[in-house]
Amino acid sequence: MSAEPILEPVMMQQDPIDLLIAIEEASVAPIRPEYVEGMAIVPPTPNDNHNDGAFELGFQFRSAGFRLVGMGNGYRAAHKDGRTMALLIPDFYVRRRRPTELDESYRKAHKGWYPVDMIALVGEVTSTNHETDTGPKFRTYAAAGVPVYVLVDRHAKTAHCYTDPVLPGDDPTEAYYNTDTKVDLGAPLPLPAPYPTLDTAPFLDA
Repeated sequence: MSAEPILEPVMMQQDPIDLLIAIEEASVAPIRPEYVEGMAIVPPTPNDNHNDGAFELGFQFRSAGFRLVGMGNGYRAAHKDGRTMALLIPDFYVRRRRPTELDESYRKAHKGWYPVDMIALVGEVTSTNHETDTGPKFRTYAAAGVPVYVLVDRHAKTAHCYTDPVLPGDDPTEAYYNTDTKVDLGAPLPLPAPYPTLDTAPFLDA
């Protein structure tokens, strides 16, 4: 059974990147924490249905010719003044490009985190911390301007394709996606061109 996520408020005097490094070093088990809306998050260990389904969705993108689909990289979003806004490790993503020398320099400068503008499409599959993906991460991806957010909500048994990100002001917690294409889990999920329609049936075997 997955543990509940650990949420810790972050003091703004410390760069969130350094905080996450400290959390990783203090853990007796391998972890990869994230930072969203001022909180350090240690995600629960995903189960097999989560991992198998996320991999299957990535495979569907690969089969449709999207070579730049991937899993496992961490991405950093920044405020307008350059401060770290979020540190995210999506379950899968489609990149705009392979990392350039500039991207690799950014990753080195930010201790392992690539710039979020590399992402054209991002995907999350909920675990026991489904509120993180449907709330803070939803708003953060929109605030970062990620064009497409694919969410498989195993708790609500729905799948979503969010598009048209909107940041109405300077507060990233007010960001949202203007368009939500929603289907019941198991039904085909249409995505905007040029992406394929996704088969969500593998998640029915939870």
